[in-house]
Amino acid sequence: MKKKNFLPIVAMAGVLLLSSCAGKKALLECQSENKALTENYQNTREQLAAAQARANSLEEQLSQAKKDYARLQSSLDKSLTNASQNNVSIEKLVDQINESNQYIRHLVEVKSKSDSLNMVLTNNLTRSLSKEEMKEVDVQVLKGVVYISLADNMLYKSGSYEINDRAAETLSKIAKIITDYKDYDVLVEGNTDNVPISRENIRNNWDLSCLRASSVVQFLQTRYGVDPKRLTAGGRGEYNPLTTNNTEVGKQRNRRTQIIITPKLDQFMELIDKAPESE
Repeated sequence: MKKKNFLPIVAMAGVLLLSSCAGKKALLECQSENKALTENYQNTREQLAAAQARANSLEEQLSQAKKDYARLQSSLDKSLTNASQNNVSIEKLVDQINESNQYIRHLVEVKSKSDSLNMVLTNNLTRSLSKEEMKEVDVQVLKGVVYISLADNMLYKSGSYEINDRAAETLSKIAKIITDYKDYDVLVEGNTDNVPISRENIRNNWDLSCLRASSVVQFLQTRYGVDPKRLTAGGRGEYNPLTTNNTEVGKQRNRRTQIIITPKLDQFMELIDKAPESE
């Protein structure tokens, strides 16, 4: 009688064991598929960021080309008018046109070089950030300027302007990019939501945004040796929002610090100031 009762128990245990093995196998397969999907999502995001940066750069180049064309057309019209009025020789008129064309080509070369550097800088920075960091760091190129936007909760201690330990690794990667590209200036800009700050030593959101930007600047200088002559700290308080402050998500997006990397365009501006003049 005991033997008869024992057999069903053994059979049931076998069924449970097989069911457990099948469950573990399915779990492992799900985990593997989730990892692959996460990696694919990150790669797609990086490619999208690079494509967006390139699209912005091309759009700017087209806009600049149109302006250069208008400038050349204006110069040509003026030259023709002057030639008619003052009997300027055809040879001199041709020289003026050639000079204008050379000037425009030079401008295009300077700008193309700047755009290329921005693309390389953006791609290098994006590749250096981890997948977790990319969730809280946004890198874009707009109008030839590189914008790195960082969430306040990854940079500062809660309700404070002091840099937290978590931010050190991310800032070290940004500092390396800044150090590698010595021909770029850096503006660190603090932004807040519209909720008034209530701290004895901070008067308002203007103070908070400026103090946070100053903390990042000093961190880059003292921790990572970034040349302070290249750094500028500024605060915009609550007056430069990305979106509405009517929701918690909106407020969170508006509480950010932007590291803005711009090429030194002194030579470019000098070229504009020294544009060839038509007689």
